[in-house]
Amino acid sequence: MEYFEAILLGILQGISEFLPISSSGHLVFAESLFGLESDGITFEVVVHFGTLFSILIFYRKILLNLVKGLFSQIGEVRTNSFRFSSLNAETRLFGFLLLSMIPAMVVGLTLKDQIETIFEKPVIVSVLLIFTGTIIFITRFLPKGTGEITIIRALAMGIAQALAVLPGISRAGSTITAGLVFNTDRQEAATFSFLMVIPVIAGAMLLEVLDLMQSNLSFESGSILLTGFFAAFVSGYLSLGTLIQLLKKEKFYLFSVYCWAIGIFGLFWFSS
Repeated sequence: MEYFEAILLGILQGISEFLPISSSGHLVFAESLFGLESDGITFEVVVHFGTLFSILIFYRKILLNLVKGLFSQIGEVRTNSFRFSSLNAETRLFGFLLLSMIPAMVVGLTLKDQIETIFEKPVIVSVLLIFTGTIIFITRFLPKGTGEITIIRALAMGIAQALAVLPGISRAGSTITAGLVFNTDRQEAATFSFLMVIPVIAGAMLLEVLDLMQSNLSFESGSILLTGFFAAFVSGYLSLGTLIQLLKKEKFYLFSVYCWAIGIFGLFWFSS
């Protein structure tokens, strides 16, 4: 892989990770159309880590309050008897995040081999992109939600995240749509959607770092990975801010047009 390819794929990852257009689907298209090689799972995890870093920076205040709230709750539990009704907002949010991880973990552990084969089939990815566009378009007809994250809403968004392990199905698109279907406030749905992905990416990155520590990575290879990381970080941060603004303006459904267009293009291109 060259530096230019690392920058291109990093930017592509950063943009498509947060905009509801499927980052994995776009990487499959890029590699198939332009013959770009991502050097296997290592590069993909590194650019995902770039987008993870952009989430940590973008939501730093919320994450800091979450940590403070958890430590505060631990102190209260030590001095008082535990009651579920007495849990603070940060502890409840942490519990909802843990709950939302379960569906994706089950799917990832049981269907890993079947899912990996889809990455080699751009026609299927094209169909799934059209499906993504359809579920996003549904949000145009939904009333403006006002609810906070609850157990049911967290589980619904977790199931949507599990569905998004398939390349072509947008994780952001499916999880935010699930939240809106269950009458969740748009800002709440978006925030929870991006907080949900933190432990998923962090876990994958940890495993990859352990493997990299045992390998003899050359200076050039490391530099290329670092280039991809920064490209994904910068583009991811900008994309995240763009999506939040479009959600506030209730223009989220517009991404459906793009997903339909690129899905139909891929369907005809890769079928011929």
